[in-house]
Amino acid sequence: MTEELQSFIEKYDLLGCIQCGRCTGGCPVTVRTDLNVRRFVYDTVDEDALEELAKMPEVWDCTACNTCAVRCPKGLKPVEVLIGLRNIMVESGVVQPTVRDALESVFREGNPWDKSRATRNDWMKDLDVKMAEPGEPVENLIFVCCTIAYDPKLQVIARNLVKLLNKAGVDYGFMDTSETCCSSEVHNLGEEGLFEMMVEDNTELLNEYTAKRLVAISPHCYSAFKNQYPDLKAEVLHYTHLVGEILEDKKLELARELPEKIVFHDPCFLGKQNNVYDEPRYILGQIPGAELLEFDRSRERSLCCEGGGGKMWVETESKKERLSETRVKDAKELGATVLAVACPFCVLTLDDSLKAKVFEEEMRVAEILELLGEVLD
Repeated sequence: MTEELQSFIEKYDLLGCIQCGRCTGGCPVTVRTDLNVRRFVYDTVDEDALEELAKMPEVWDCTACNTCAVRCPKGLKPVEVLIGLRNIMVESGVVQPTVRDALESVFREGNPWDKSRATRNDWMKDLDVKMAEPGEPVENLIFVCCTIAYDPKLQVIARNLVKLLNKAGVDYGFMDTSETCCSSEVHNLGEEGLFEMMVEDNTELLNEYTAKRLVAISPHCYSAFKNQYPDLKAEVLHYTHLVGEILEDKKLELARELPEKIVFHDPCFLGKQNNVYDEPRYILGQIPGAELLEFDRSRERSLCCEGGGGKMWVETESKKERLSETRVKDAKELGATVLAVACPFCVLTLDDSLKAKVFEEEMRVAEILELLGEVLD
């Protein structure tokens, strides 16, 4: 057995797999691709198979939704095996151009969208934003997310959070343009060297701030900071934790009615990755006039939108219906007028599918903070 294979087997505890098949049985993308998670875990133990497996296109179908880990009776994380195989391809330099460009952009500009680091805070224009300074105490240090910061469609999420925090009188601060990618998706794309470097640099940067709590707007940033940054000094929260506290403590009044039928889509990186299910529903339940609906496939059974796992930069070749399209259809069948989400990637994938299904006149996709902005006095 080669040293490389031995290391791979030990790192992912491959010999602990009992081949029950629950990972593949629960994997949402198997309905539209040839991905067989159990087979990958089994075959990687083979002396001659490792590099050949890494070259298989199905390795890039995984969305890192974590269903396989949730279902594994042995507590293994098959998703990490697939990411490990991606790492082999990244190290060999054989990756799709879109993956290469995203990784290079993170290294160069601190974001995967090939945007200038200097324009990261342009979304703050005309807003009364409180900025945090290194060394000065602040209760809540807000981390924005590359996608929200640069995408004009998503900037309303951060802008509404500022308005909400100001109105509630919360002690908070945003970072200057030194804020840089959490690199959750760098890890999921298999670039472990870059990810480790970013974790080290980000940890040093974030620990310069005297913050009690680090509040991430995106579930992907929240999951990374919570689970993959062991040396952060601040407690890590998702914004729904903070907003839920604000509403529960009666620090904010939602004055306007929103007579909509709202169904919430659980983001994988918030739900299945971190067991945050109640806070988003509590917030939506405080919106006057709203009627909350529930998907049949919700919480730990929620259907992935296919936005995670680096899939924003890797297109699956399958022509079968996207999971986000299935999700939109399910919402329409429930009679929902709003498909609510708490993740920027979910906004993009679900809204694209909404337009593809031509349902725009009957329903809309909206991030929770977008909805809260509509009911603030």
